[in-house]
Amino acid sequence: MPRYTVHVRGEWLAVPCQDAQLTVGWLGREAVRRYIKNKPDNGGFASVDNVSFLVRRCKGLGLLDHEDPLEVALEDNEFVEVVIEGDAMSSDFIPSQPEGVYLYSKYREPEKYIALDGDSLTTEDLVNLGKGHYKIKLTPTAEKKVQNSREVIESIVKEKTVVYGITTGFGKFARTVIPVSKLEELQVNLVRSHSSGVGKPLIPERCRMLLALRINVLAKGYSGISLETLKQVIEVFNASCLPYVPEKGTVGASGDLAPLSHLALGLIGEGKMWSPKSGWADAKYVLAAHGLKPIVLKPKEGLALINGTQMITSLGCEAVERASAIARQADIVASLTLEVLKGTTKAFDTDIHAVRPHRGQVEVAFRFRSLLDSDHHPSEIAESHRFCDRVQDAYTLRCCPQIHGVVNDTIAFVKNIITTEINSATDNPMVFASRGETVSGGNFHGEYPAKALDYLAIGVHELAAISERRIERLCNPSLSELPAFLVAEGGLNSGFMIAHCTAAALVSENKALCHPSSVDSLSTSAATEDHVSMGGWAARKALRVIEHVEQVLAIELLAACQGIEFLRPLKTTTPLEKVYDLVRSVVRPWIKDRFMAPDIEAAHRLLREQKVWEVAAPYIEKYRMEHIPESRPVSPTAFSLEFLHKKSTKIPESEDV
Repeated sequence: MPRYTVHVRGEWLAVPCQDAQLTVGWLGREAVRRYIKNKPDNGGFASVDNVSFLVRRCKGLGLLDHEDPLEVALEDNEFVEVVIEGDAMSSDFIPSQPEGVYLYSKYREPEKYIALDGDSLTTEDLVNLGKGHYKIKLTPTAEKKVQNSREVIESIVKEKTVVYGITTGFGKFARTVIPVSKLEELQVNLVRSHSSGVGKPLIPERCRMLLALRINVLAKGYSGISLETLKQVIEVFNASCLPYVPEKGTVGASGDLAPLSHLALGLIGEGKMWSPKSGWADAKYVLAAHGLKPIVLKPKEGLALINGTQMITSLGCEAVERASAIARQADIVASLTLEVLKGTTKAFDTDIHAVRPHRGQVEVAFRFRSLLDSDHHPSEIAESHRFCDRVQDAYTLRCCPQIHGVVNDTIAFVKNIITTEINSATDNPMVFASRGETVSGGNFHGEYPAKALDYLAIGVHELAAISERRIERLCNPSLSELPAFLVAEGGLNSGFMIAHCTAAALVSENKALCHPSSVDSLSTSAATEDHVSMGGWAARKALRVIEHVEQVLAIELLAACQGIEFLRPLKTTTPLEKVYDLVRSVVRPWIKDRFMAPDIEAAHRLLREQKVWEVAAPYIEKYRMEHIPESRPVSPTAFSLEFLHKKSTKIPESEDV
């Protein structure tokens, strides 16, 4: 018998259908009838006959015709939503989909797998898992380690040994011994009570990263989870069934208890869950729709699922990867601005940076040379002011290697810490199978990633700070020798006047966000957990800072391209012309005032998707190959041959590069 799961005003109802010839309209009326029946006040309706509604799929939100037969319109066990007329305009309306779900309307189940062993996951891997590019499987070695650690737990339970979190309560209740008959209930109660987060749920990409990272930590074999349960968790991930995880509530010690508890709550079939097939629904319905059963927790398994720094660290992985991407592209955007402002390349001379050889500084100077070297890439703009009397440029141009450089080195430093953290066991107690015992410790404390992500925010912010000053120089006619605010008929048109204000506002907001959250600590759990990291906020605000940096650089990219319009017919270097062409493929020149926000968003999207880097990278690498003695890849943010191989934009052989 076909069955459908229907969302009505925040309630989920399972509606069986004995006749597949019944219509979509019947399904809507039956769902509303059941909703009214379950409500003491009839849901505010006199009868179902007085209710007007629309029916739509949860996946993709496509509207359904009331007259279509169910067997034609829907698949068995499909998720649909009944929207009561007028509800969508109400502030109380709860849609079945999370923010940004339109990105998942094109979701395709991946065919490739990443084998996790708990030791070799990279930040790039985790971000790709978050994007849904891979499924997960365990290596044979990881499976054996998991089995060995579980044997230790089973021995403890069998022998009734008193061990924290296995046969005792938690936190302040660590001295309370729990009867063997209550050990499974103990784990379920732990998950339920600790699911106390607030705020918006993590978007699907971030929830997938969180779940994948917890699987990687469990695969190390120090958590005591059973292989059976871990494989169930992996099945949930591979089906893209994602629990409702509020973004706020962790203090970063003892681990990220609240968000990880919400993650575990969905796995045991409670709370809300989301999948591309269902949208938001009760977890038990989502699991059932994918042929999965809720996990039944065994002793220690609740604690194994919720004790660790994975919320901080998974968000930290996204932050590091986005920071790396925008740091690379900031050099390209700044190079374009320098050309428009008719700056000199003398400040990027190899010998200058050889005598102050910070790795990031050397690499940034090299990138500027690779994009601006007139001997390698003839520039008509550079040639037009070759004999001007200007000796040196403002710091925002001249000191890019020193300022952008330390950002690159900061990212490399933070990436090293985050990479170590994502491959670390962060449980308590730790299960050491080789010793046949558990040991209590403090690996759950989030101070390492918290401090690192505070540092990342401070470092990356400087890209926006210096970019905003370059936007000022582009817009100010006394500094740029260009029309005021980069527009003709100034006065009638305002051009980039308020775009610069937006950049200034974002930079100012970043200054507050860069205050380190990890300098704060509040004692929790009746002074048992008397020092915490506040790493959850460190991670979330680092991502906000990075997004602001991307947006400021998007404005600079638009302004620099607009500046080139006033220098035509002169051309810049070949790689920078390619960047200009890329921007013009999505944003037309600014002839007179128009709605600017979509242009900023389009440029931001180019940076988020690393399109600017993809266009310029082949030229940078070709220059590197021709100048091996003076340059080498110097940091994780430097260009890599692997990246070139995967995502290169080929240079036409006819071009003189």
